[in-house]
Amino acid sequence: MKQILAALLVGSALFAAPAAAQDEKGDVQVKVLGTAVLPDGKITAVNTDTINLPANLQTEANDNYVPTLAIEYFVSENFSIETICCMTEHDVDGVTGLAGAELVADAKLIPATITGKAHFDLGPVKPYIGAGATYFLWVDVEPGAATVPLGVTETDLSDEFGLVLQAGMDVPLGENGFGLTLDAKKYWVGTTASWYAGNTLAIETEHDLDPWVLSAGVSYRF
Repeated sequence: MKQILAALLVGSALFAAPAAAQDEKGDVQVKVLGTAVLPDGKITAVNTDTINLPANLQTEANDNYVPTLAIEYFVSENFSIETICCMTEHDVDGVTGLAGAELVADAKLIPATITGKAHFDLGPVKPYIGAGATYFLWVDVEPGAATVPLGVTETDLSDEFGLVLQAGMDVPLGENGFGLTLDAKKYWVGTTASWYAGNTLAIETEHDLDPWVLSAGVSYRF
């Protein structure tokens, strides 16, 4: 599945390249963005608990701020397909029950995302709305500092599909293809967290991540 997703993303970028010459406005837009990733991370279910977790245990994932790259292909002047490239890193900490305890450390996430976007022309401002799908791919997860003394040797977060809604605006700067862009995405996606002591599953919980992803930056259409 991971190889298929990577091939689709690369393929979409290669497909867009020859089309750029067909439209004087350009069919491809590249965006370089600064992005705030603001997840939730709350527990929605406890499937396995061999250490008697506090009954009121609740968690949250910390925010992260990263550079991102977006590549957009305009099927027509009013409809485009966009994918993003970034990696974000998060800890998961207790907020009640084990307040302040680090349960997951340095979890690195690739939020593979593709959206279809409808564009509107309001003169100098080009707003858009969009919707699509995402696949949250966890590439590295470490046990939190609070779990190691309990004998935890490994922590996993499950890769999951989800949905995303998007809205934003592009502001062209003259006729040379450059512009400014603002973008907001809301994701609905979860994960199952598993803590192991050796080969034994000690804790398994389900979480809603559901992040807001807010971006601003520059664009170039060609």
